[in-house]
Amino acid sequence: MSINTPHLWNEPALPARNFSAMRRVLAAMLLASVAIPLVCFAGYCYFDYQRRLAAIAEGLDRLTLVAHEQALKVFEMNTAIAGRVDDVLGYDTPAGIRQREAPLHQRLADMSADSPQVSAISVYGPAGVLLASSLYSPPPEVSINDRDDFRAARDLRPQPYFSLPYVERLKGETVVTTTVGRSDERGAFLGVVSVALRRSYFIDFYRQLIRSSPGMSVGLYRRVDGGALVQVANSDRPVEPAGSAAFTRALRDNVLYGSFETGSRHVTWGAIVSFRRAGAYPLYVATTYDKQVLFHDWSRNLLVVAAITAVPCAAIWALILFSFLQLRTEELAWRHWQNEVALRISAEAASRELMKLGAMGNLVANVAHAFNNLLAVVSSITALAREKAFSNLEPEVVSLEGAALDARTLAQRLMSVARKQILTPALLHLDAWLPSNGPVIQVALGDDIELLIQVQDVWPVMVDPRELQAALVNIACNAKEAMRGPGRVTLRCRNLTSPVDTAALTGEYVLISVSDNGSGMSGPVARHAFEPFFTTKRGAAGTGLGLTQVLSMCDQAGGAARIDSAAGNGTTVSIYLPRSRAPITTQTSQTIDPPSPAASSTAVLLVEDDVHVAAGVSALLELFGCAVIHESSADGALMRLRAGDRFDVVLSDIQMPGELNGIDLAEEVQRRWPHSRIALMTGYAEEMTRARGVGIPMFGKPFNVDELKAFIFDSGPVNPRW
Repeated sequence: MSINTPHLWNEPALPARNFSAMRRVLAAMLLASVAIPLVCFAGYCYFDYQRRLAAIAEGLDRLTLVAHEQALKVFEMNTAIAGRVDDVLGYDTPAGIRQREAPLHQRLADMSADSPQVSAISVYGPAGVLLASSLYSPPPEVSINDRDDFRAARDLRPQPYFSLPYVERLKGETVVTTTVGRSDERGAFLGVVSVALRRSYFIDFYRQLIRSSPGMSVGLYRRVDGGALVQVANSDRPVEPAGSAAFTRALRDNVLYGSFETGSRHVTWGAIVSFRRAGAYPLYVATTYDKQVLFHDWSRNLLVVAAITAVPCAAIWALILFSFLQLRTEELAWRHWQNEVALRISAEAASRELMKLGAMGNLVANVAHAFNNLLAVVSSITALAREKAFSNLEPEVVSLEGAALDARTLAQRLMSVARKQILTPALLHLDAWLPSNGPVIQVALGDDIELLIQVQDVWPVMVDPRELQAALVNIACNAKEAMRGPGRVTLRCRNLTSPVDTAALTGEYVLISVSDNGSGMSGPVARHAFEPFFTTKRGAAGTGLGLTQVLSMCDQAGGAARIDSAAGNGTTVSIYLPRSRAPITTQTSQTIDPPSPAASSTAVLLVEDDVHVAAGVSALLELFGCAVIHESSADGALMRLRAGDRFDVVLSDIQMPGELNGIDLAEEVQRRWPHSRIALMTGYAEEMTRARGVGIPMFGKPFNVDELKAFIFDSGPVNPRW
């Protein structure tokens, strides 16, 4: 049988169902099932569009590079042909060229035959008259002095000039010419060499390039005016980048390559354009893509994705709507059931109240019995003192002191169970502390029971020594009651890391286990062992607070308690205390001799509403040689201070009648009369929190005389509580 925590009866609560909250949850789920797919779908739409756009831009760049390489190769070859023709002609005059026209024709025809893109190679004189041709011999009477390529080549020589497409007069073929001007040794104009390129050569290549790419266009453009030499579109609506301001700026600035997006007169959605200059030539290759084609492909894909996504979403929506209907049905059934359960709960509540009254009666009876015995001692001794005329009272005072000690112990036990006692945690080394407290535990066990203490080298712990001692004594008393004769109690102490048998504990702990060889506990008794007021002792021998104090001490130290017991097999009570990593400090005790009354002139203001407590404390202070003034409230004490009375020490209770309490008085004294030292008195632990916040010394009731004496005469408290 193992008990890790105190077992109290489970109070059945009235069944509660928050249907409104569940409806809100379902509504939130419905909203989320709509919103989340929409957000995800919108994100997919955006990123899919950007992905397609990036893929198209990358494809355009590749096509542009291919078209650029083809154009560069063609025009470099044309320039080379024109150079070879110029080398053949030298500085020949028109007359000289006419004299050797026949062999020159054959030479030009051979050059043209070697290059499939070349339609014709022609030589023109300075007046624009045809002197030699790769097509005809003798050449016809043709003049091109009215053509822009002739005039431009004459002005730009020796730079080539590229013409816009035109229909050749002799063959009727659409060509693009590369025209280079000739000069003599003195720089005089001798005419031009014209290489005519078949436009169909570029068109066939560009169609092969974009045949599988709908919406794609490719073209060759002049830099000087953006005119199109060749333009092929895989669409009914070709895109014309030459009309774009971005393309115009690129031509004007002679940009080597680039890309941009633009609108178009023909394409509502605009286009993506990639361009590249053909080497050093004033020509640009540009590829374009109709974004409307991109949009159509993208939208068709989104329709497919939306259709696929809608199927599970519709199933989720149907499930949530079904849950709404089920929830309404459950609400109706719950209301009917609630009415029935309420009657049973009412009966059980009445039974629990009777049990609580019985437990309270047991507590009151035991406490009243104990205090009645103590009061009997006090009453008999005070009567005896009167009979003796208050002389020769040493035995009686000793008995009275013992009764007061018993009363204090009982009060501390009750406050410990209620967790309202004032704790004084200290760093304990149990390997030394436990053996030193062995005699105290042995007294609780009696002479017939043997105590064995087995302590390893254990970690330090932070715990109130008095509470730990009281817990061990309480366990020893229970063990003595269980054995009812000779026996053995073994106290063991060892380190433990993350106890596996106590799920609530993780980390490093010190385990103190107290085992006896008594009669043990039955299952029901073990389950109730930690409950307040629960006792199996005969008659009124016990209050049922011993093991409750043990559990309370462990909880307040940050640990836990456990009982392992079975009928006939003894009992083991385990105490788990967390390892403390606080620095070790060495304290030296002080022996303080009371000052002589004649030498003392300490003025003390005592603020206490209980006249008997005030009388006792005043008598004690006067014995120390202090001049004591008593006030029954903080309001009265503050009025006296404001009136001009000055005190070396102010000693005040916390809870008193009036507008102010002791902490309010202490804060006011610290602020306005800092030369007066102030301390507070209380019997409740929770009142120390605020006092610690303002740095006020605290004495627990009943307080230690040596501590009070040390504070009054400013020699440092023996065991301060702040």
